[in-house]
Amino acid sequence: LQLVESGGGLVQPGGSLRLSCTASGSTLTNYNIGWFRQAPGKEREGVSCISSGAGSTFYADSVKGRFTVSRDSAKSTVYLQLNSLYAEDTAVYFCAADSRQWCSPTYWPHAVWYPDWGQGTQVTVSS
Repeated sequence: LQLVESGGGLVQPGGSLRLSCTASGSTLTNYNIGWFRQAPGKEREGVSCISSGAGSTFYADSVKGRFTVSRDSAKSTVYLQLNSLYAEDTAVYFCAADSRQWCSPTYWPHAVWYPDWGQGTQVTVSS
């Protein structure tokens, strides 16, 4: 499964971006999708997860209330809406796919849970 992220860019503090995750030549219908980010010199951090049926979502405490994950089954696309961005949100953002039944409340933030990854999209929050 080849994942492709898009929508990153440069935004001022307090601004918004919407990231997209699609699958090249395939569909995301049966996959849970996790969003991760990695800042320079830091470990990859789980940001959010949405289950294949969109019945459950999870967020890291650092983004709760600011980021929203959603999916459009017709477009086979998963979105991550980033609002009220801080400089600390600057990172490369990745989406990752897992074919289990739903996002695990325990394991969703762990990168090893996801076999398939995109190349990432850069988000820079700066004035």
